[in-house]
Amino acid sequence: MILATIPSPPQGVWHLGPIPIRAYALCIVTGILVALWMTMKRYTARGGNPDTVWDAAIVIIPAGIIGGRLYHVATDYDKYFCETCNPADALKISNGGLGIWGAVALGAFAIWIMFKVKKIPMGPFADAVAPGLILAQAIGRLGNWFNQELYGRPTDVPWALDIFYRVDGNGEFAPISGTSTGEVITSVHPTFLYELLWNVLVCLFLLWAQRAWKLGYGRVFALYVAGYTAGRFWIEQMRADEATMVFGMRINVIVSAVVFLIALLVFFRLRKGQETPEEVDPQYHAAVAEESRGE
Repeated sequence: MILATIPSPPQGVWHLGPIPIRAYALCIVTGILVALWMTMKRYTARGGNPDTVWDAAIVIIPAGIIGGRLYHVATDYDKYFCETCNPADALKISNGGLGIWGAVALGAFAIWIMFKVKKIPMGPFADAVAPGLILAQAIGRLGNWFNQELYGRPTDVPWALDIFYRVDGNGEFAPISGTSTGEVITSVHPTFLYELLWNVLVCLFLLWAQRAWKLGYGRVFALYVAGYTAGRFWIEQMRADEATMVFGMRINVIVSAVVFLIALLVFFRLRKGQETPEEVDPQYHAAVAEESRGE
């Protein structure tokens, strides 16, 4: 018997006149703002140019969203490209569906190009981004709660999540955009909550590890990747939503294991120690020094 349950929100979409206000989108935007704030504080504290953070945001945000959506659509193509599917739904990001693997991969590639052009070391920036990035992922998981998606298998644990039956204005079943009737369809493992809590713990661990172990040269980012994938590996196996299967396993389980091993290898192969402020952004410090001499 379930002793207590976590209710799902009665709805995930509100309307301001003709304009839909989607909780999922609000969570993503909030996560981006938090990550940007943390990155700004951390990168400038290490000696980086604050303008570089704004330049990076212009590049990484659209690249991350595009990459995340491409990965989701590629690994769940049956939801968008079937006889009864509408391919245009692949463009509806506000309905949910951003694969973190694609977001990080394309975002990192875009940033790598930007730093190559600017001739600035990328490692310090990646280390500055890492804690805020995984905290943003935690905030983004709240969007899955509002959308009633990415939950686990049915369970009777005390902290089970109730999934409500939602309908639209015409009384048709609408699990994402509809409003709850109060009827509980099932009670499941709140995997969104498991991942949210795990991500917060990894964020705190990264903040501690960088200071305690004096990490730099991209090792904080490598540790972020290892920490996130370790959690995703076991949480993914609890999920009940449809997923592409490879060798009888969910594709994200395999990706988590492979990326985890690569991240550990990179972590131990990267240079130990921390950059000096001058190493973080040589051009910026040279310009500041020149300006100081001219005063």
